[in-house]
Amino acid sequence: MLQLIGFDGDDTLWHSEGYYREANELFAQIIGRYVDLADQRVHDTMLATEQRNLALFGYGAKGMALSMVETAIAISAGRISAADIHRLIELGKSVLQHPVELLPGMREAVAAVAQHYDVVLITKGDLFHQEKKVAQSGLADLFRRIEIVSEKNAATYLRVLAEFDLQPAQFAMVGNSLRSDIEPVVRLGGWGVHMPYHVTWAHELEHELGDDELHVITVNAPSAIPVAVAQLNERAAASTG
Repeated sequence: MLQLIGFDGDDTLWHSEGYYREANELFAQIIGRYVDLADQRVHDTMLATEQRNLALFGYGAKGMALSMVETAIAISAGRISAADIHRLIELGKSVLQHPVELLPGMREAVAAVAQHYDVVLITKGDLFHQEKKVAQSGLADLFRRIEIVSEKNAATYLRVLAEFDLQPAQFAMVGNSLRSDIEPVVRLGGWGVHMPYHVTWAHELEHELGDDELHVITVNAPSAIPVAVAQLNERAAASTG
């Protein structure tokens, strides 16, 4: 049966991607002074630059800002002004300073799950930014442990489980990203509650899970999370019975 429930942070507990989308819209306005935004290569180049830089900068607003500068210089053939480069840096700062707004009903959902299971927060991104979000969220007291990681993959989840002396089949992860939150856990033999967010970064849309995956339940609101966890617990118990 399930013993440990993990929760993602960005776009699961609190809003995040919308601020990045706003920054990208302003990026487009700035770069539009130099190139034709109708050219799909502009958008493809930005995504490719961000993905290439993940191994160097990691996830988060700082990496996004640096990738914006690199992309702007490349696609403008070096014509972008110092003033506009400064505007791109300010965009990154604005994302780092955005307020933490919980999804409606999320505190109640986490508290309900915590009545029956140990809960952990497993979130990825810039350490300083994520620490700030956790502190401002008011949720830290609900979690048995808080893990801020550079990547969510099988190795990360196995490390967390080893620290709790648990097997993957005893663990379920709640998150909005199939790629980062759900698929690695399911591949290990664990379980997932998928709560899609209304906007998702293109990088996080890449996954290989089928729509009929029995180890995953999809919900559309925080209030449905406790019930979904209970259903997964029944499935976990049945699979070992």
